[in-house]
Amino acid sequence: MQLVDIFLEPSKAFEAEKGNPTFLLPMAIMIALSAAMILAYYLRVDPAWFQDFSVTMMGQEMTPAEIAQAKQFMPGAKMQGYIGAGATLVFVPIMYAVFALYYFLVGKVAGADLSYKHALALVAWSSMPSALGALVGLIGALMMAPQTPLHAISLTRIDPLLVQLPFDHDLSTLAKGFDLLGLWAIALGAIGWKTFTRSGWGSAVIVAALPSVLIYGIWLLIALF
Repeated sequence: MQLVDIFLEPSKAFEAEKGNPTFLLPMAIMIALSAAMILAYYLRVDPAWFQDFSVTMMGQEMTPAEIAQAKQFMPGAKMQGYIGAGATLVFVPIMYAVFALYYFLVGKVAGADLSYKHALALVAWSSMPSALGALVGLIGALMMAPQTPLHAISLTRIDPLLVQLPFDHDLSTLAKGFDLLGLWAIALGAIGWKTFTRSGWGSAVIVAALPSVLIYGIWLLIALF
């Protein structure tokens, strides 16, 4: 079964996908787990604490009147949960479509016989480690204390797994956004690309890693400069 093979025998999984590319199942799993994690967090977090915490994270000095006004117009925790969960229904397919377009265009440049459906399958199945990250976050949300920031339940990210940086640290946002399971996803992407295009390992790793290198490289430069 693809859902098992992608973790235990990814080459076998992608060989099967080469003959019959699919993407709806892994995409649905990613959407469901991400939405469930968001809902679980926002429905369990202390609403009053979360509102105060969110105002504090705005990062600027505010008068009591400004704080009161900000709280008045700020959506409640539950509403933010519903909005966030609903947004995954749109964001995940768009993200998959964009990355699939990247693989499709690279395939055209490289002269590889890679259809857009194959590219979608490559993106969807290689993203399954990120679905595991969402599952870890969901478990964290169900077990957390009510006064816990959202990033603290994402235990597969650099912060909080390896470091705990203050929010005003230059690298705080990057550390809280870098999911270490993304390295696994890159490896799966390289395996999938090699399987679909019969390329060498060097080009497969470069193609799979390039989007992440660019995204996090730009993010790092912005944080540092």
